[in-house]
Amino acid sequence: MDVVGFGALNYDKLYVVTKIAKAGEEVGVKGLRESPGGSAANTIFGLARVGVKTGFIGAVGNDEEGDIILRDLANEDVDINRIKVLKGNSGIAIGLVDDEGERSLYIYPGVNDEFDVSDVDVEYIEGAKFLHMSSFVDRRQLEMQISLIERIKTGVSFNPGMSCSKFSLEILQPIIEKSDVIFVNYEEMKALTNSDYEEGSKLLLEMGAKTVATTLGGRGCYVTNGKNAHLISPRKTKVFDTTGAGDAFAAGFLYGLLGGEDIHNCGRIGNFFAAKCISEYGARKGLPHKRDLETVFPNR
Repeated sequence: MDVVGFGALNYDKLYVVTKIAKAGEEVGVKGLRESPGGSAANTIFGLARVGVKTGFIGAVGNDEEGDIILRDLANEDVDINRIKVLKGNSGIAIGLVDDEGERSLYIYPGVNDEFDVSDVDVEYIEGAKFLHMSSFVDRRQLEMQISLIERIKTGVSFNPGMSCSKFSLEILQPIIEKSDVIFVNYEEMKALTNSDYEEGSKLLLEMGAKTVATTLGGRGCYVTNGKNAHLISPRKTKVFDTTGAGDAFAAGFLYGLLGGEDIHNCGRIGNFFAAKCISEYGARKGLPHKRDLETVFPNR
């Protein structure tokens, strides 16, 4: 494998609404879209679509949603042989997205919470160039990820998500210090470090991360490895839904790293993946194919 993913596997139910309701409000629903999701899984899906050899470690339930999740990954040639099918319900993510493309998200973990580190094939991971991880919902799963990270020598990329903002940096230290790349958005950076993206990036680098990539929404991204730092403008596109934008960015950035690009070009490719993602509803429908990359980045 080039990249193995590890994280929650969810089935997304996305409700398109006129606005995100406040407490006590009633808001109309304009549509419902359903598709497989999960942060690390979205990134792996995006990499596989452009030809990267990928696999995934995780769990789904023995239900219809689990079947759909597995089939969706397999259709992009992701190796699903290390995904456990457990008795119970697959994880569900309920999202609300408004007319501006902004969203709120509610997570039911399902059998994701039952996945155990004893189910992880360490040799399988160490045969890859990168292990890409995203957060689960509860503390026990985070501790499982930490115990795994201490046993492997392969490269690590980490997308903590807002779920990890409730944990202190001290708790996350074992993962941060082994991360070749950390992916966050500007809200997650502030929640994790209590700093803006520049100072927060410095802090994460001081803790041992080799590269920090922060997505900034309409302002693009900020990437730094301590020696070089770049604020990279976004690619212009019409925004339909921001669901999965950060996951798409991570796919593009890792695609660049695998191809030997510097962090500036990795950020540009990441922005391209994110722009394609947000031009469609859902986390995966808009993700680019290899032919899209060849048009925009002919040397790729």
